[in-house]
Amino acid sequence: MVYAVVRAGGRQEKVEVGTIVTMDRIKADKDGNVQLTPVLLVDGDKITSDAKSLAKVTVTAEVLNDLRGPKIVIQKFKNKTGYKKRQGHRQELTRVKITGIK
Repeated sequence: MVYAVVRAGGRQEKVEVGTIVTMDRIKADKDGNVQLTPVLLVDGDKITSDAKSLAKVTVTAEVLNDLRGPKIVIQKFKNKTGYKKRQGHRQELTRVKITGIK
């Protein structure tokens, strides 16, 4: 069983070939593919974690679609001063499917 831990935005995700991952918005090349940087690689019983060996490893993914996350409401309130502030946020996300770990 081959899997890798890749850097996906500000987080790390454990991926295998065929895994669908939702991560922060990333740009794809003209074919709709993305290269992800591996942090750790597990190939059966062998674990690779040093930077020199991981530079040779490529994790490729295909962009399925771009989407937006759920709405988050930020509210600020100060008692007895009349100060109220309400703000919303929706994170830009990308859904990718892992196509290869080499």
